[in-house]
Order: sequence, then structure tokens, then C-alpha cells
Amino acid sequence: MNYMVKIALTLGLSLFLTGCAASNAHIASEIQPLHTVSEFSDDESVSHTRDPWEGFNKGMYKFNYEADRFFFLPVVNAYEAATPGFVQTGVSNFFANIREVRTLYNSILQAKGKKSLVTFGRFLTNSTIGIGGLFDPATSFGWRQQHEDFDRTLETWGVGTGPYLVLPLLGPSTVRNAGGLAVDGAVRWAIVGSIDPFGGTGASSEIETGATALEAVDLRHRQCFRYYESDYPFEYYMVRYIFSERREFTTIK
Repeated sequence: MNYMVKIALTLGLSLFLTGCAASNAHIASEIQPLHTVSEFSDDESVSHTRDPWEGFNKGMYKFNYEADRFFFLPVVNAYEAATPGFVQTGVSNFFANIREVRTLYNSILQAKGKKSLVTFGRFLTNSTIGIGGLFDPATSFGWRQQHEDFDRTLETWGVGTGPYLVLPLLGPSTVRNAGGLAVDGAVRWAIVGSIDPFGGTGASSEIETGATALEAVDLRHRQCFRYYESDYPFEYYMVRYIFSERREFTTIK
């Protein structure tokens, strides 16, 4: 459950220029598109991700739009209205600090020594001086946040991406990426289960469920992307294209 909406939410970061630059609909409608549907739907000329399940994926994209519109966004709007900015920042810092663990073990698996050391230093610093990760003093020390996951680990090991796949709630993915999500989720579940941080409260399951929900809300809160507000008539293909290129844009060497 911790990664149930991760890809759907992080998609917003990849689509920042698409989603935010088109906020004025009447201006966008007067601008002629620079590309055609066929350009973005042609895997050979533009997208590097095969989409043999396009019919299913389009249906799932529509489903995710409905879930986002009628569930996630109302919850996020209520969260933003009910909590002050400094609380929202603290929540974001807290969950980002937890995700340092994922980056750490995947950096080790990829034999990225420097990234492993920086990530470990960030986690240790923010967990102590940063009061459990509520603050981010590590960044002020010059330790920039790193990002790794098991999808990139599989890529490092030579595993191909596989076909494009839109997952329920998770959103744009690939077969390899979906497998990476499953592994990272299992590792996180195993770590939490072995540590059992809320075991003495008598409400461990309830607290973990609440924390998972809060993390999902925080991830969506930090993205500006909104389905079908890009003013492009072929948004599905554009999303697929940007997702296929996302790793190259965001990979930190």
C-alpha cells in the first residue's frame, strides 16, 4: 500500500511543463500544436516504450483520472486547507527521509559508493538533528538528495524495460518498473515489520494505515499535474512519451 499511488503522483513532476504551462485554456486553444497525434503514437519515431496493450492502458488511464478527480484531489484540497504550510513541509520532509532507505540499499546494489555515502549521511543527519526527518539540515550541509529504486537497479543489471503498462492508481509504468515497485514495497514492508515502530501503542495497524494514507496525500499535494488539463488532444501519448524519457531526465549519475 505504501507505493499504491507513487507513480501516478511522481508523474506530475515529469509533466510539470505540460501541466503548469497550459493553465490558461483559451490562450492554449489559439496555439496550433507543434506535433501530431501520429508523431507521439509512433513508437519507432518518438517513444522508446512499446505499447502493445494500448486499449487496456487507455482504459486504465481514464480510470485513474476518475479516481484522481473524485477522490485524491478532494482529499488533497482538504489537507491543504486544514494544515498550515510549515506542517505540510514537515510531513514532506518526514516521508522523504524514510525514502532515503530505499535509495541507500539500491545505491549499494548498483555499486554507487558516493551516492550510498551521501544518502546514509542524509538519513543519519535528518533523523537526528532533523528530529526524525521533520527538518532537512542535510541539504544545507550540501548533501543533495539522491533518488534510486529497484527499477534502476534492474536497469543497471541489464534488464529491459518491457512493454508500457498503466497500472490501477499507480499510473504510467512498465513491466520492469512494476516489478521494481513490488520489490521496493516488499523490502519496506519487511523493514517496518521487523522494527515494528508502533508495536507498543496497541494500534500498530491503524497507525501504519494512517501513515500510508498521509504519505499518499503528501505525494499528490506536491505535484501540480492534473489529468486532461494539458489542453492537448493526445495527452495519453504525450504522457507515455514523457514517461519513457523520464529516467534519462532525472537520473543522477
